[in-house]
Amino acid sequence: MTDGLFAADGESVSDAASVDGKPAPPLAVRMRPSSLDEIVGQQHLLGDRSPLRRLIAGSGAASVLLYGPPGTGKTTMASLISQATGGRFEALSALSAGVKEVRAVIDVARRRLAQGQQTVLFIDEVHRFSKTQQDALLDAVENRIVLLVAATTENPSFSVVAPLLSRSLVLQLRSLTEEDVEAVLRRAVIDPRGLNGAVSLSDEAARHLVAVAGGDARRALTALEASADATEAGGVIEVADVEAAIDRAAVRYDRDGDQHYDVTSAFIKSIRGSDVDAALHYLARMISAGEDPRFIARRLMIHASEDIGMADPMALQTAVAAAQVVQMVGMPEAQLALSQATIHLATAPKSGAVTSALGKAMTDVAAGKAGNVPAHLRDGHYAGAKKLGNAVGYRFPHDDPDGVLAQQYAPDELVGVDYYEPTDHGFERELAPRVGRLRSIVRGLTSRGRSRR
Repeated sequence: MTDGLFAADGESVSDAASVDGKPAPPLAVRMRPSSLDEIVGQQHLLGDRSPLRRLIAGSGAASVLLYGPPGTGKTTMASLISQATGGRFEALSALSAGVKEVRAVIDVARRRLAQGQQTVLFIDEVHRFSKTQQDALLDAVENRIVLLVAATTENPSFSVVAPLLSRSLVLQLRSLTEEDVEAVLRRAVIDPRGLNGAVSLSDEAARHLVAVAGGDARRALTALEASADATEAGGVIEVADVEAAIDRAAVRYDRDGDQHYDVTSAFIKSIRGSDVDAALHYLARMISAGEDPRFIARRLMIHASEDIGMADPMALQTAVAAAQVVQMVGMPEAQLALSQATIHLATAPKSGAVTSALGKAMTDVAAGKAGNVPAHLRDGHYAGAKKLGNAVGYRFPHDDPDGVLAQQYAPDELVGVDYYEPTDHGFERELAPRVGRLRSIVRGLTSRGRSRR
C-alpha cells in the first residue's frame, strides 16, 4: 500500500481501502508477519536453536502440529515455514476437505518432489479430520512427500491419531498477552500494510480492543478494522467508536484495580448465596472483560471446597473438570464449562464444615497441640522398630467384618476432639449419622477418655 490509498478528509478509511478498484484483503491478512522478527509472542518457541526457529529459518524439515488458541499465529507460522523452505504452500480446512482432497494434494506434491520442489501442506482444524482422513496423511508425512503443518485448538493427544503424532513435532502456542495484542494493534495503525496512520487510536480504545480480543490477535485486528471503517480519515478511534463498530459495550472492569476485586467478590458471594442468576451475570462480566479464564477456574475450585464441601462432593469434580477444559480446549469454548460449573456450585447445597474443620485443626496445631504419634501407628518398616515399640499392636481395620474397629489414632492430647461437624445440608445430611457411628466405634471411650483395646 502507498500513502495515496487512504481517503482525503471527510471520507472513511474503508472508502480508500482498495487497490485498482478491488477490495483490499482484511486487515488481519495484510498484517500477517512476513518474517520472524515481526512475530509477536510465542517467544518460548522461538529461542535460538529452537525447532520452530530452525524450521522458519529454513534449516529444519520436521512436520509440526501447532496447538493453541485462535489468533495466536498458527497460520502465520505455517506460511513462514513455506517461504523458508522455498516450497509450494497448499492449505486445506478440515471443515471442508475430505480424503479425496487430501489424496489429490499428495499426488500433486509427489509430482513436485520428483522435480525437486517441496510442498508445505497446511491443515487447519486438523482435530476435525476423521481417523481415516488422518491416516491418509501418514505415508506422505513419513516419506516427506509433504511437510505437514497442522493447526488445532484442541489438545492433539486426544484428537490426533497416535501414528501422526509420532511423526510430527508438537508445539503448543500460548494466548497472546495484553502487551502482545496491544503491540499488534499499534503496529497495524501505523504500518503501510495496515491503516498507514490514516487514523489514530486512543489509549482507552486500545485497552477495550485488547479486552475484547481475549488474547486473539485476529479478533483484535478485525475489531480495529471495523472501528477504523467508521472513523473519518485523520480522526481518533475512541471507545464509543469501538462499541458502535462491534456492537459491544465496554465492560468497566480493570483487572489490576478495584473492579477486578469487586466483581470477583460479588461472583463468589453470589454463588455462596445460591443466586445462580447473579453469579452468571458476574461470570459474563469477567469473561467479556477478558479476565484470565484460569483465574475464574481457580476461584471455582476453591469455592467448591470452601463453601460446599461434602454437602455436594461432586461440586469439586465439576470445578476441576471446568479447569481442565480451560487448559485443554481454551476460550471461547471453555466459557461454557465455566458457566456449567458456576451453575452447579450456585445451586448446590452449601456447607462451611470443611473450612471450619480444617480451621479448628490448624488452630490446635498452632497452639502446640501436636502430641506424639501413638506407638502402634508409627512406621515399623525398619530394623529395630519393634524393639522401640513402634507398630506393635496395630489393628488392621480390614480384618474386622465391618472394616472399622476401636483403636486410638489421635495423639493423647486430642483424643475425643471433634473437628468435622457435618451440617444437615445436602449429602452431609446422610453423612452426619455415619460420622457419629464411626466415632463411637473407633473411639470406644472409657470414662478416662482413653480408647478401649
